Amino acid sequence: MKATYFVVAFLALASLASAFDPSPLQDFCVALNDGFKDGVFVNGKFCKDPKLVVAEDFFKHVDPGNVANKLGSKVTPVSVNELPGLNTLGISLARIDFGAKGLNPPHTHPRGTEILIVIEGTLLVGFVTSNQNNTNQLFTKVLNKGDVFVFPIGLIHFQFNIGYGNAVAIAGLSSQNPGVITIANAVFGSTPPISPEILAKAFQVDNNVINYLQKQFWYDNN
Repeated sequence: MKATYFVVAFLALASLASAFDPSPLQDFCVALNDGFKDGVFVNGKFCKDPKLVVAEDFFKHVDPGNVANKLGSKVTPVSVNELPGLNTLGISLARIDFGAKGLNPPHTHPRGTEILIVIEGTLLVGFVTSNQNNTNQLFTKVLNKGDVFVFPIGLIHFQFNIGYGNAVAIAGLSSQNPGVITIANAVFGSTPPISPEILAKAFQVDNNVINYLQKQFWYDNN
């Protein structure tokens, strides 16, 4: 019986240990983005033959993002999809450019914690906790050049340029492919759309309000 308990406990710990990007068992595993289109490989990508790996597999240049859009911001990700050398390494980053009053709207990263440093400008940032204490608490902070802020994994967060000029920030993430769910786009712009009746009841508004919002986001996302 004790042996059974030990095995169960060991398996539980093993499952917890693999809850995030697993540690690599080799120096690198450059992602093979071409080929194997019909294959399925969980928690990573197929590896390129190490003998064929070159320096460019670990390199990417990131240009400033175009902020001429409705939100006045542009997120340029550098994940395993853009930089194959990140495969299995458990990290990625993003450059975030903001125009005046630009917003990186409320969103979550389901697979990664984010740490952000402001390179230029002044940002109002914040995140909202889960309801573990029967309340969704908001933590906010005004960041200036050189300031750093952490957004815990999976929590809704945002960045807003409150300065009068452009702003730039760099975000590091604890996953090679952290994912992103932009709240408004997911709720009002999903394909197929969520029933207006469901959203009207959830937000306690009239169906016409939901129809209006879905039109704004559905056409942007589709």
